[in-house]
Amino acid sequence: MKPSNSTALSVNLNKIALIRNSRAGNYPSVVSHGEICINAGADGITVHPRPDQRHIRPADVYELNELVIAHPGIEFNIEGNPYAESLGDFPGFIKLVHDVRPHQCTLVPDSNNQLTSDHGFNLKTAGKKLQPLIRELQDIGVRVSLFMDPDIEQISLAKELGADRIELYTGPYAEAYKHQDENFLALFQTYVDAAVHAQKINIGLNAGHDLNLENLTRFRQAPALLEVSIGHALTVDAIAMGLPAAVKAYKNLCTI
Repeated sequence: MKPSNSTALSVNLNKIALIRNSRAGNYPSVVSHGEICINAGADGITVHPRPDQRHIRPADVYELNELVIAHPGIEFNIEGNPYAESLGDFPGFIKLVHDVRPHQCTLVPDSNNQLTSDHGFNLKTAGKKLQPLIRELQDIGVRVSLFMDPDIEQISLAKELGADRIELYTGPYAEAYKHQDENFLALFQTYVDAAVHAQKINIGLNAGHDLNLENLTRFRQAPALLEVSIGHALTVDAIAMGLPAAVKAYKNLCTI
């Protein structure tokens, strides 16, 4: 059980899978590296399967689900485009979620050819289509989070749709942190205001995208931050530090 003032660390394994996919076979093993992360103190595992299977494959999702089941207290978060349909042996995103019933599903407004997630939902246009999916996943016991920009009006709409949580897209924060110019504090304040609003309307708060060992401490000043999902930077740090040490370093920043 994490302390009430800490933030859960969910390690995104996409980049491990990307390295694995550059050769035939199963080296490095995504599941083995997931277990290393768990043993080093991670609170959860995140994957973002896409139809082109550029990194995480459907088999990884099923095998990681078994790994998480074998470690009570560890959460499995599957994120992705809710409208990604079947392609080859990719069964479709919602089908994958139904098959494994993870603790959390983070819905992301990705397109199939998008390099990476780079914006949150516009619920004024997407909300009507999303609401039945949110209810469908909640009906099978899955907590639903929506990938969102730090926009108070949009966060209110997420609450109205019945989402359990939002995940704030932190890419702009991470980019601004590098420069620390006169716009940084104003930008960061939009995230703090979004977090305060989420707390006020009682919707859970997650965050993710380009958070790293340099910018995470500052971002944790946002109130009531339940979980961060980190993959790219953690994997890069693991090259120099080793994966267990990297997980422990991030976990430490999530608890201080």
